[in-house]
Amino acid sequence: MNETIDKTIEVMGKTFATEEARREYFTEELRKKLPELKKMEGFPIGEDEDILKLSNPPFYTACPNPWLNDFIGQWEEEKIQLEKQGKRSKDFEVDEPYAADISEGKNNKFYSLHTYHTKVPHPAIMRYLLHYTQPGDIVFDGFAGTGMTGVAAKQCEKADDKLKHRLGAEYRQAHNDEPNWGERHAILSDLAPAATFISANLNSKYRTDRVKKSITKKLEALYEKNKWMYETKHTDGSLGRINFIVWSEVTACTECQHEFVLWDVMADTEVGRMKKEFNCPNCSTKLNKKKCQTILVSEFDEGLDKVIKSKKYLPVLIKYSAKGKKFFKKIDEKDLQLNKQVENATVIKKMPISRLPEGDESRRNDKYGMTHVHQFYTRRNLIFMSELWEQLDLHEKFVATSILSRNLTKLNRYVLKPRTPHGEVNGPLSGTLYVSSEYVEQNPFDLLQSKIPKFSWDNSGSLTSTNAAQNNLINDDSIDYIFTDPPFGANIMYSELNFIWESWLGVFTNNKQEAIENSAQNKSTLEYQKLMLDCFIDYYRILKPGKWMTVEFSNTSAAVWNGIQTALQNAGFVISNISALDKKHGGIKSMTYSTAVKQDLVISCYKPSSTFDKKFTQHKTSEVGIWDFVEEHLAHLPIHLVKENATTAIIERSPKILFDRLIAFYVQKSLPVPIDAGKFQQGLRERFVARDGMFFTEEQVQEYDKKKAENPEFIQLSILVSSEQDGVLWLKNLLSENKLTYQDIQPQWMQALAGVRKGDVIPELADILEENFLKNEAGQWYVPDAENEADLEKLRNKRLLKQFAAYQEQARNSKKKKLKEIRVEALRAGFKYNYQNKDFKDIVEIGDRIPNNLLMEDEVLLQFYDIASSRV
Repeated sequence: MNETIDKTIEVMGKTFATEEARREYFTEELRKKLPELKKMEGFPIGEDEDILKLSNPPFYTACPNPWLNDFIGQWEEEKIQLEKQGKRSKDFEVDEPYAADISEGKNNKFYSLHTYHTKVPHPAIMRYLLHYTQPGDIVFDGFAGTGMTGVAAKQCEKADDKLKHRLGAEYRQAHNDEPNWGERHAILSDLAPAATFISANLNSKYRTDRVKKSITKKLEALYEKNKWMYETKHTDGSLGRINFIVWSEVTACTECQHEFVLWDVMADTEVGRMKKEFNCPNCSTKLNKKKCQTILVSEFDEGLDKVIKSKKYLPVLIKYSAKGKKFFKKIDEKDLQLNKQVENATVIKKMPISRLPEGDESRRNDKYGMTHVHQFYTRRNLIFMSELWEQLDLHEKFVATSILSRNLTKLNRYVLKPRTPHGEVNGPLSGTLYVSSEYVEQNPFDLLQSKIPKFSWDNSGSLTSTNAAQNNLINDDSIDYIFTDPPFGANIMYSELNFIWESWLGVFTNNKQEAIENSAQNKSTLEYQKLMLDCFIDYYRILKPGKWMTVEFSNTSAAVWNGIQTALQNAGFVISNISALDKKHGGIKSMTYSTAVKQDLVISCYKPSSTFDKKFTQHKTSEVGIWDFVEEHLAHLPIHLVKENATTAIIERSPKILFDRLIAFYVQKSLPVPIDAGKFQQGLRERFVARDGMFFTEEQVQEYDKKKAENPEFIQLSILVSSEQDGVLWLKNLLSENKLTYQDIQPQWMQALAGVRKGDVIPELADILEENFLKNEAGQWYVPDAENEADLEKLRNKRLLKQFAAYQEQARNSKKKKLKEIRVEALRAGFKYNYQNKDFKDIVEIGDRIPNNLLMEDEVLLQFYDIASSRV
């Protein structure tokens, strides 16, 4: 952006002398289009001039990009030339999904360029692109975040030899062929302007040498002007440069009201830890941090032009540079005087003073006086950054935004660690706006210098658009492949966390269509599922028939997992495979919470071909349509999978899952399923070939037999979990051989979940483990012995009866309404208890209120109900 080059530039048939001329022309064109674009649901919040200033059209717009279909038409024409050059095939088709598990670390140069809440390493995405696409294909990601899909698309051409060698070796082993290297074209969209701004920079021609020269000049001039704010006295009286200042909360004893600095009573720098308990310096009462009284002080807020009350903090420690070395010192009187001078200084340039939006995360600091963006910065850094920001171009702002919402704010934590003198900067708590009792004020000059990229790149060729995933301007049947990493439930509150970034950019997320669970936005799991369904419906619309989509999933909730699968199938996609993606490093919150997922899951699904659609339409009311679907679906499933040099079962080829996929397909088309499970399994055996509990076509089974002969050891098909009872049995089988941690179990559990009955509530994995298994000191779960199992069963039964009592109460007060969501195991326990107590009336009353499928498909419940009905 803002880049001048020697040769002329041609964009969409127009020639420009410079990049700046190109940008000026298309900016004016975008200005003309804004009135119409604003009618779109989810249009970002911001003034026209701020949107235009942030955009780099036609490649990147901080609003819906109106040039997407123009580029698609151009790219389709280029495909013809690539075919003539032998770089792609007109007959290219992909039958099988990419079914292998992927392990890919985050330590690559693009991943670490800029922080964001979630990212997928681009080499991981490249594996999918090499499998599902060929050079010139058009790839889409509607939840693009920082644009790693675009980076991967470009790196399919420009990757270094080392990466090409590594991925090429994997490809050759899996396909017995060479990968087709070459650029793919990516269209990247996201609801968040913060995300698309980062994406536009990562997917541009970025000249670090120019950026470094320009931003360094501006930094040095500004630092020279403001260096008085970052100076402290060294032991010999000379001046040192402050690297960072540690601020600590001031609290009061609840007994004597004496005020003290938490750092002074809690910091044990010799051991390297913060004490959990301590004595009040005044009255010696034993305290901990939670028992201390928060102190709010009155201060004038220049941004709000009024007096506010905020939590009291004082500086306690300084790290500084002097004489070519680093030193630590306690705050002295001179430092305190300097802080007073800084507090009285004026913010010269405009600072962001936006009120944080409604939300559980964004409003967590309201009670402590932090209600607006500028309050997340110290006065010193606000003065420095507000003046610098006005001087930066878009490529330089890319560097600045890497620190603006994290390391430069009061979210930046300071921690003590063993064998670490004084302590260290620990960064913000990921996925939150949590302000610690000890925060760090870092020198922005040092931070920005460290964030200037160490290399240049050219990932230009992708398009970036700021819009909701439900509302794409792309024409029907235009996209060759979709890779997407959507939000999952309540994992991350993107619009709330991005607000600090976006207050500097001047363009904000319109979160009406944000696909998350959020109480402040009145979005439950059901609302989230509906939003995801709308997204997937639009994905289905723009994807070409017969093409594939890969959905990355990261969430510990079974409800969210089922919701995603249901939304995919209701949109028309057919699920083909579920595999694992291990990013080798905890993502957002995964290092913080013990129940977080270590490995993401990857869903492979496809849009049925036009040929199949026509064929099925002719036979949809007959049994022929059933077997047309099964044959089509079998052709889209992996034929042979190897795990640790052994042939492993393919769950999607099991009769139960095949039947589930058939039902989902018919339901999505509003058609009755003309066959029951028993006849379906009989038909499978008659028409297809069975091997190891799986079904194949005649052609496929030959390949399976051949490859299995090379890997004869076989890993049996796991029990599929469609009820709580299945889940307990599945876990017993899993844990009978090895003790495993929650993190080891969870990805396998999510893959085993399938076809949960409507209305049946399966508890979360953590709850099932707690109720049925034991955990050792290492956090590993294992199957209890008979005596312990009996004790656990008593406790579990007590909990189940308590839940059943709640259903009874609900049934009595619901005026004969159906109980829509029921834990079947609680019904079993309750029916048994009532039967033993001859309380048949309650069994019948509740049996009449639960979904019919739960009663008719569970032989235990049905037996108790039939007996009770005959006794009432």
